[in-house]
Amino acid sequence: CDTVLPAGMMIDRALLAQSTIKGSYTTKVSYYQESLRAAMLTEQDILAIAGVALEEKQFVLYYQPQYNHVDGTIIGAEALVRWKHPDRGLISPGIFIPIFEKNGYITKLDFYVFEHACEFLSRCREQNLPMIPISTNFCRYDIFLSDFADNLEEIRKKYDVPANYLRVEITESAIMGGSEQVNDMISRLHRYGYIVE
Repeated sequence: CDTVLPAGMMIDRALLAQSTIKGSYTTKVSYYQESLRAAMLTEQDILAIAGVALEEKQFVLYYQPQYNHVDGTIIGAEALVRWKHPDRGLISPGIFIPIFEKNGYITKLDFYVFEHACEFLSRCREQNLPMIPISTNFCRYDIFLSDFADNLEEIRKKYDVPANYLRVEITESAIMGGSEQVNDMISRLHRYGYIVE
């Protein structure tokens, strides 16, 4: 026979199932599945270690080259972030990025990536290595920060990297709707010399 759960646990599971359709205009019913609870526990676990991971610089950047398809030369690179946990190994961005977006850590991570890209370019220049523009991704939450462009400038100046070597890639969802605030922010980035993609 099926185990009868205490009322409190049943309510918790019902609320968890309800949260999956919150804000939906088309879906009216949701059923609890154990996978929902597993996802919630994963999220709590990731968030519990995220702050320490940023402090300890467990996030590492990989640079994916961008080529000119006509002559095969490298014309830039995209900074891709990976979480290299000391005990768990590589944690997939497919796991931590959606959780960070949902809980506000994404902005801290985006600025972390930008700073490390600046640091990398600064090292290239110091060692007389070729420099190429690097693209870093920013989500819609970042763009709506009133001091977004100024924060980028502060980081860039810290490493004394020319702005034209930094491409600010804004996710499509941030640009959709073309709000005045987004347009103003893009204009300000252009004035500072950034390439906005």
